[in-house]
Amino acid sequence: MHKVIRSQSHKKSLILSFMILSLVLSFCIPSFAEDKIVAIVNNDIITQRDLNSFLNFMRVQFSRELQGKELESKIQSMRVDLLTRLIEDQLIVQEAKKSQIKLDDSRIKAKMLEIKKNYPTSSAFEKDIAKQGLTEADIETKIRDQLLMYAIVEQKVRGKIEVRPDEVTTFYEKNLKEFVSGGERELTAITLENEDQAKAFCFDLKVGKKVTDLAALYPITVNKLNAKSGEGLRKEIEEVVFALPLSGISAPVKMEDKYYIFILDGIAPSKQLALSEVKDKINSFLYEKKMQEEMSKWLDELKKKSYIKIIQN
Repeated sequence: MHKVIRSQSHKKSLILSFMILSLVLSFCIPSFAEDKIVAIVNNDIITQRDLNSFLNFMRVQFSRELQGKELESKIQSMRVDLLTRLIEDQLIVQEAKKSQIKLDDSRIKAKMLEIKKNYPTSSAFEKDIAKQGLTEADIETKIRDQLLMYAIVEQKVRGKIEVRPDEVTTFYEKNLKEFVSGGERELTAITLENEDQAKAFCFDLKVGKKVTDLAALYPITVNKLNAKSGEGLRKEIEEVVFALPLSGISAPVKMEDKYYIFILDGIAPSKQLALSEVKDKINSFLYEKKMQEEMSKWLDELKKKSYIKIIQN
């Protein structure tokens, strides 16, 4: 009988030990997974935690401009070639540290304040970054790395790029067809706060009543503006106003919490734009093209003289 009890007691002890071990492992596994090394870059490592942290940091940054599905779509698009991006960032940060780039802490604090301004309170900011698995110190570290990268790229690449006037002229002459205005629209834009009022106002306009007469009956804001195709107008507005006939009146267009009605007052014909009108745009285009080319060359040089190992699953 005692042997049976001891045997059963031993079995219970083994079962209890196994349960405790399983419980411990259930907490440890996610940590091990996050701490898994995915790449080695010279003397630094990149872990799964770094990949996750980078995405979460970018989510916090992009939340200043994007929300909901747009934000998540942007984040998902960044998952493609994410490891390559982190390896290149690590190389650039290492180069900045080798060059002993110095940063003013006030710039880091200013960037942090920019991010915090997107939140109603400090506690809302802290709650959101905690949800992303980040701390304020994590954010500051990433901001510091970003500023280091910007500074060394400015020194090694951007500061050496020059676009000569003759390059701008040559590009213009070879691409004349690209520099034709799409026709300009002269518009009256009427803004209303209420959908029912916007529909009633639009009806009154279409039956022949004048904006000046209706202004006494409706709470409206009237603006005159000139619009060019592909320049400055939101897509949903451009599609409406460039489909209007002369003197045409649009249906109400909702944007955010307001309603807009457009009247097409005039149409300017297409014309060949002069070099003086487009030289700044050409200069910016050529500058960015050179920047991308030189940045790619510089990164290739850094990679050639570095030890990089990607650790596959």
